[in-house]
Amino acid sequence: MRLALFGGTFDPIHTAHFTVAREAADQFRLDQVWFIPAAHPPHKSDHTGAAYEDRCRMVELVCRADPRFIVSRLEEGDGKSYSIDTIEKVRASGEQPYFIIGADAFAEIASWHRWQELIGLTEFIVVTRPGHVYMAPPGATVHRLDTVALPVSSSEIRRRLAAGEIPPELPAAVAGYISEKGLYGK
Repeated sequence: MRLALFGGTFDPIHTAHFTVAREAADQFRLDQVWFIPAAHPPHKSDHTGAAYEDRCRMVELVCRADPRFIVSRLEEGDGKSYSIDTIEKVRASGEQPYFIIGADAFAEIASWHRWQELIGLTEFIVVTRPGHVYMAPPGATVHRLDTVALPVSSSEIRRRLAAGEIPPELPAAVAGYISEKGLYGK
């Protein structure tokens, strides 16, 4: 099976996430893309705009649109969500996953927990973004994904939601869930 892992806070998940996953699945002939919401991302504050369960539920709503998309709770729990741990869990099940990552995050890969091991265990699908230049560290296998997805900022979406707006970058099901649960409100 050709599998890619797509991690993030998904706070909230938006159309650019979906577009990136779809384009990666198409270009690299992936059978599955696992969306893995980070329970406690090490590079972000512990406070996210929505609780882990709500973020997982929003990802589930988006994943319904493509049978190749799966929601995974591999990073659920109280500990920090380290990508190396997730890759090791998936490889222990016999899979050799790709890792989908934005160019901005990949540019900082050398700051990640056990990054040298990480680059030896997976091949990266790096989503290129305007204005972000990156150098692949020695030993990293990198595949470029030049996406048509426009840059969308989750923090800007949260700001607009707090102001009472429903940004067009939110899939309808996610916007409905946010409204129903009163997430990201003032």
